[in-house]
Amino acid sequence: MANEIWTIKRCLEWTKEYLAERGEEHPRLSAEWLLCAATGLARIDLYMRMDETLDAAQLETMHAAVVRRAKGEPLQYITGSTQFRMIDVACAPGVLIPRPETEMLVEEVLNYLDAEVLSPEAAARQRVELPWNDEVEQARKAEAALADERATAERRAASLTAADEAALGSDVLGSRAYAEELADREAEEAAAQAAEAEAMETPEPELDEYGIAIDGADQETASAQDAAAPAPAEPRIARVLEVGCGTGCISLSLAWERRDHVTCTATDIEPRAIDLATKNRDALGLTSDEVALSLTNLVSSIPREEWGTFDVLVSNPPYIPTDVMRSLPHEVKGFEPDLALEGGADGLDIFRRLLNAAPYMLRAGGLFACELYEGALDAAAELCRQAGLSDVRIVHDLTDRPRIVRAIVTEPKQRQ
Repeated sequence: MANEIWTIKRCLEWTKEYLAERGEEHPRLSAEWLLCAATGLARIDLYMRMDETLDAAQLETMHAAVVRRAKGEPLQYITGSTQFRMIDVACAPGVLIPRPETEMLVEEVLNYLDAEVLSPEAAARQRVELPWNDEVEQARKAEAALADERATAERRAASLTAADEAALGSDVLGSRAYAEELADREAEEAAAQAAEAEAMETPEPELDEYGIAIDGADQETASAQDAAAPAPAEPRIARVLEVGCGTGCISLSLAWERRDHVTCTATDIEPRAIDLATKNRDALGLTSDEVALSLTNLVSSIPREEWGTFDVLVSNPPYIPTDVMRSLPHEVKGFEPDLALEGGADGLDIFRRLLNAAPYMLRAGGLFACELYEGALDAAAELCRQAGLSDVRIVHDLTDRPRIVRAIVTEPKQRQ
């Protein structure tokens, strides 16, 4: 077999059939993922280079990957990465693999931040939207003048009889064509002079920040307001606290998609998670000021002076009920860490602790958002209401299953 020629096409087909025989749900897709990881090619490149031969190192890598996949190990652990929203995230055994549902959790946080924290304030002064500005009016007048001059030229040219043109002969200066050309030039010059005179008589109007002219008396008022107005405040930077960051996919996506507008503090109790999240942060070129990572139990490491300063507390905590853990697929139960999965009898053990911490961590109006087990969302929403949170909502995932609870802290607390 070592001397056999293995092309990309042959390896892809063989792997697909091998995995299908062992119960793989999507054998061709898995074969493509594994082959991309072994060769460094994109999926589209596989189909454009089907006749290329794999070298010995690629074959060895592919063989080891197929054996691991046949045993049920998640593809993300084998290939070492997955895509999450707009970023690539490194994955490794011991750290929970990001799920598509968690992408929706990020979306909920971004929607809140855009609407409640990062949106610009309404304009302070009334604007007058004119049907045209001064420049458009000058152009309109110039066109009218040009039309008048052309009409005059046409009348002048029409007065030349055929006999006149025959008498003039080759003297182009006297022809109808020249008369028309001359009239056009005169009209253009007259229009330009009229526009210049109009511009000298009418001062250029002041425009607001939207490029709209400020009308008449409002112009003086606006100038006075501008002179008296204080310098614009620095743009608002949103602060997000994530608990149980795993690969860092939530905080990294928030900081990446709203760079220079969002900073995150992310915690995890698992050292391998913090190491992996740090690797992912560095790969994106984000700094520790943009995403600060902390090895700690929930919020224990948050300095007291930062309590009550966060706009969002977000988490994808362990939430699988103990009884449900027994029925998880082998791919999950056999490889992903129980610490990141099991959430107690009803799946809400960690959620309750986060709910207790939220009023201390968040400012007034701050968002508390968690991804949870589908059967626990109603209970979680009721716990939020009992805790005094407002605007409690349950968000459904793409399969229409309840997946996220979100609520607003209206009365922050201070621990004595």
